Amino acid sequence: MNHARPLPSYLVQRFHGWKATAYQENRAWYRRLADYGQHPRAMVISCCDSRVHVTSIFGADEGEFFIHRNIAGLVPPYTPDGKNHGTSATVEYAVAALKVAHIVVLGHSNCGGVKGCHDMCTGHAPELEEATSFVGRWMDILRPGFDRVAALPPDEILEALEKEAVLISLTNLMTFPFVREAVEGDRLTVHGLWNNIGEGDLQQYDPARGGFFPV
Repeated sequence: MNHARPLPSYLVQRFHGWKATAYQENRAWYRRLADYGQHPRAMVISCCDSRVHVTSIFGADEGEFFIHRNIAGLVPPYTPDGKNHGTSATVEYAVAALKVAHIVVLGHSNCGGVKGCHDMCTGHAPELEEATSFVGRWMDILRPGFDRVAALPPDEILEALEKEAVLISLTNLMTFPFVREAVEGDRLTVHGLWNNIGEGDLQQYDPARGGFFPV
């Protein structure tokens, strides 16, 4: 049985406000996007966290970014096993069909998914260890990162683990043959970023220096 209900009134009101203002003022642009399709230059992989507003951070317009969001902004390794893989499918579409020029992996501070991984790995979230936990099994992707930062001072572990999530995702991206081929053919670049929500700061991973540094 379908249990869908009408939209909450505040969302209906916001839609009508947008349609009467932003849409009307840019109607030709929206129709152009509809008629000619999307041609984004970059794909952004970020966390589902409602505080991470990718288009605001970069001042992007409609049609500019191909955005994929999941818990902790993780990319799994290439696993062509015939099962359902939402993130992998999105990466494939971005590279093979849309031919984006850049893939940006964007991590952030105060990430609940990363905190869940930390708690699971330290034995404080037994519910995430259950085989039936979608979140727990997804955060298994980050377990190797926890092993690398576990010996840090307690007040440094979470931020370090958030950045490990970015690094693991960058590494996993390169296990996709079509990503590696595009990178090696100079048709695609990959980038790792970490956003401090409270401070509004953005850091970029620099492989030459082996760390994250302010943009």
